[in-house]
Amino acid sequence: MRIAACSCGQLTAACEGEPVRVSICHCFACQRRTGSVFGVQSRWATKQVTITGEASEFVRRGDSGLDLRFRFCPRCGTTLWWTLERDPGLVVVAVGTFADPDFPPPTVAVYEDHGQAWTPRLTAGA
Repeated sequence: MRIAACSCGQLTAACEGEPVRVSICHCFACQRRTGSVFGVQSRWATKQVTITGEASEFVRRGDSGLDLRFRFCPRCGTTLWWTLERDPGLVVVAVGTFADPDFPPPTVAVYEDHGQAWTPRLTAGA
């Protein structure tokens, strides 16, 4: 069991087992959402995740034309989890919210062409 939590601790996601995928996204929307140079996300089957606490929602349209629904803590503002219209059986949890130095590393990177020139790349030659 891995527990993700917002900064104030009122919103949590308990995730059983291992994530389906861990990835890095360099897109400009993730840069703005995180305030960092990329987002790091873990994907879980919906049945693996139990959410507790109050969440607010922000919906944005992705490049695919489908919606992404971000859930964040209304008290501290931490984006904890989100869902993707194109993958309705998955819950995505921000890796940093686990605060776990032993969390599995990312194996996939997307939008590397949007990445800051000084950030490392997972894709060889990128």
